[in-house]
Amino acid sequence: MSQSFTPLAVAVLTVSDTRTLETDKSGALAEDTLRAAGHRLLERRIVPDDVVEIRSTLASFIDGSAADVVIVTGGTGLTARDVTPEAIAALVTKPIPGFGELFRSLSYAEIGAATIQSRALAALCGRALVFALPGSTAAVRLALEKIIVPQLDSRTRPCNFAELLPRMRA
Repeated sequence: MSQSFTPLAVAVLTVSDTRTLETDKSGALAEDTLRAAGHRLLERRIVPDDVVEIRSTLASFIDGSAADVVIVTGGTGLTARDVTPEAIAALVTKPIPGFGELFRSLSYAEIGAATIQSRALAALCGRALVFALPGSTAAVRLALEKIIVPQLDSRTRPCNFAELLPRMRA
C-alpha cells in the first residue's frame, strides 16, 4: 500500500454546443482543481453534444493520450441534446454505480429533489476511469471535492482509485 502521492494523467472534456475554452467555467474548474491536487493535465477539449464526437474524443483520451482519468462535464441531463451517458455507454468496461448514487445523495443536500434530473456516472472504460458530471460549476465542484479528488489520492484510506488502477487494468 502506497503512502506517497501518485500523480495521475487526467484529461478534461466539456460537452457543450455553446461554450468555448474562454467561457467554459466548469472545465476550467475541473482543470484547476485537478492540477492543484497534484495531477498532470494531458489535455482539455470542448466538443458539441454529439454522440459520435463525444465517444471518439473519449476514445482518443483513453487510448491516444493514455489518460488515467477523464472528467467529462455537461450533457448528463434529460433534454434531447444531453447524450453524454449514451456516448460513454459503448466504451464502458465496468460501471461504477456507487459514484452516481453518492453524487446524487450529496447533491440532494444542496439542490433538493432536482438532483434526480442528473445522469452523472462513472465507469472504467478500458484503461481509464471516466466521470461524467453535470455542466454546472456547483456540480463539478461538489463531485471533485467530495468524491473524485479524494478517490484519486493514493493516500486516501481505506482505499482509493489511484491504488486500484493498476489492478483494474490487469
